[in-house]
Amino acid sequence: MGRAHEVRAKAMAATAAKKSKLYSIYAKEIYQAAKGNPDPVNNEVLRRVIEKAKKEQVPADVISRNIDKVKKGATEDYQTVEYEAFAQGGSSLIIKCLTDNTNRTLTYVKTVFNKCGAKIAGQGSVSFMYEHLGVVGIKGHNEEEVMDALINGEVDANDIEVEDDGTVVVYTEVADLNNAKKALENAFPGITFEIDEISYFANDTVKLGDDDKAKFERLLEMLDELDDVSNVYHNVEL
Repeated sequence: MGRAHEVRAKAMAATAAKKSKLYSIYAKEIYQAAKGNPDPVNNEVLRRVIEKAKKEQVPADVISRNIDKVKKGATEDYQTVEYEAFAQGGSSLIIKCLTDNTNRTLTYVKTVFNKCGAKIAGQGSVSFMYEHLGVVGIKGHNEEEVMDALINGEVDANDIEVEDDGTVVVYTEVADLNNAKKALENAFPGITFEIDEISYFANDTVKLGDDDKAKFERLLEMLDELDDVSNVYHNVEL
């Protein structure tokens, strides 16, 4: 099972209980992306966020309402912040947040850390042990066809994997993700991207004993309950 499984697992984890938070995260991302230009035809970042939101069944009202907020001159401002941490048994985490108040977010994250035995780390202390990659995946075409499309589009791929369900997954540098998507769209008009993410992947993983694993899972649960936390990446085999 490849690295792409980690990305898809995040997308598939949206149970009914988590949908409201999922919608809230996309509402912020859509609003922030639309601030540059509320027209998705001419705003590639906004178009990409909308495509992802639709794939995760975010209601059309959530999408249109947050674009309309920008058009009406709303002055909210969100920024992406990342925190790095160490936890039980050599585990590490990168916590990505989208927030309008960084002091509040840091306080909430630290509170969870204190309750769950995690310790915030300096910037770069954890991330150097991870790969930061763009990930895109399609079905209906084989690895050779995908490779030819990337070559014709003059896109360098870090790696290509084929998942058990036939999804061909391409890993690129973050800056090359959009070029990879364009190359695939040009080669295969009308394709649907099964995966379209920017993610962190740990270079090495750790296995935790039962006690540490239970504490670590509680840490993940509590972070997931924070409205400002949009994604958590870690190196633990669960």
